[in-house]
This record gives sequence, structure tokens and C-alpha cells, in this order.
Amino acid sequence: MKILEHIADLRKTVNKIDNLGLVPTMGGLHKGHISLIKESKKKCKKTLVTIYINPRQFNNIKDFKLYPRRLNKDLILLKNLKVNFLYLPDSKEIYKNKNIKKIKLNEKEKILCAKFRNGHFEGVLDIMKRFVSLIKPKYVFMGEKDFQQYYLVKKYLQNHYSSKIVKCKTIRDKNFVPLSTRNFLLSKKNIQIASKISKKLKKLKLEITNKEKIKYYLAKIKLNLQNEYKIKIDYLEARCEKDLKTYIINKKFKLFIAYHLKKIRLIDNF
Repeated sequence: MKILEHIADLRKTVNKIDNLGLVPTMGGLHKGHISLIKESKKKCKKTLVTIYINPRQFNNIKDFKLYPRRLNKDLILLKNLKVNFLYLPDSKEIYKNKNIKKIKLNEKEKILCAKFRNGHFEGVLDIMKRFVSLIKPKYVFMGEKDFQQYYLVKKYLQNHYSSKIVKCKTIRDKNFVPLSTRNFLLSKKNIQIASKISKKLKKLKLEITNKEKIKYYLAKIKLNLQNEYKIKIDYLEARCEKDLKTYIINKKFKLFIAYHLKKIRLIDNF
């Protein structure tokens, strides 16, 4: 595995590869990331993984400082997977180009996590735009657990670059909790709570298909979950998969949740 730290080395190494897969990560790698890497290896000649904890997508400095950093373990995992390239950008260098036009969400897009994490997705879209313009991958592999992130990256980047954004299924642990780097910060007790919430959500998705006044029904469920598990829920909403609008009658939809276990914020969808 070749480790790249500078833009000049990155361009020299990957820009002539015609079938390159990109797996963007913030490190703290787990089986969810492994599944993305395996999809890339299956579909592409070469695979490049990025590890960069992007400060611009954290709306809370404490959250940024708490984010798990496990680079030595990540390196071992990536070498075992025989990843071709690892890009470890330097913040000063990656943000040196001031000509990259910033993407701003419109008011209608400030829903779900964008409503509660001001500037988060603008930070995600900015760094993804920089990665895609520099690396020029044929495919970018993203997990379905962060569905809103996938949706926005695809919407804003796929039409402006030749790269195709590939959605990969959510990977869950033995407790049915969606894998996330933040899970490393959870106690066993909180993992059990997250497990119960995910299982209830899956069941709830089936129940609400034929419900009238879905918004009011979910508001009641949200209150019940908060009282039962003593948690704070940012949102519990059903939205159309195609456009993330709340009208879901006779449409393929997803059930989204974001909640706080102690100081750790988790998301899930079905």
C-alpha cells in the first residue's frame, strides 16, 4: 500500500488510472468501511482510501476533539485488505485552493441532520468536492447509513464530475446497531439501548406504511422512545427516498432517526 500525503504525489500517482475507486473516511475503520473497500476492489482496478478528520464538518469543537483516532490500527487493517493507496491530507494543503466554490444548502434542504448540525453538510460537500476534483475517481463508495450525506453528495457532485457515487448497504453488528466510528465511544449499556432502538425502528417502518397522519403518529412514538430510554431525539421522520420530502404515500420511503446517548449522537435509517 502506497501512502500519499501531498497533492503533487497524489496527482502523479493516481490521475492516469482509468478505473479508480475512492472510499472517503475519517478513520476509525470498522466492518462498514471494510464493506465499502471490498465493493471498490470488486468494481475497480485500483482503490484509494482517504483518512481525514475534516474539522469543517464538525459544528461542535468538543465532538471534533472526541472523534476516535486509531491511525495505527487503520493502517494494519488497510494493509491486510491490500488497498492500493491511502491518502492522508494535510489541512493547510487541502484547503490551500481558494478557488473551489463553496456549496450552500438551500432552506428546503436544511432538514434532518442539516437542521441540527449547522454547516455540517457544507463541510462534507466542500471536502468531497476537493477530493473528487483532485483524485478523479471513476466511482466513489458511500454507506447507506449516512443516507442524507450520500443523497447530497450525489445531488451536488455527480452532475458536475464524471465520478459515479455508489450507495452501499448499511452494515450492522451482532446487536443490530449500524456500525459507526462513534460506537467506539459507547458503553455496553448504551450499545444495548441502541440495539433496542434499531430493532424498534425496523418494526416501526413496517407499521407506518398504511398509517394515516404519519407525522403525528411518529411524534407520539418519538415521545415514547425518549421517555422509555431517557434519550434526546433530534428527529424521527419518514421521508421519500428519491427527494427526501415528507410526502410518502405510494412512494419508496425511509424512516430516519438521530438521537443522543449521553454525549454521543447516533443516526439510523430503514
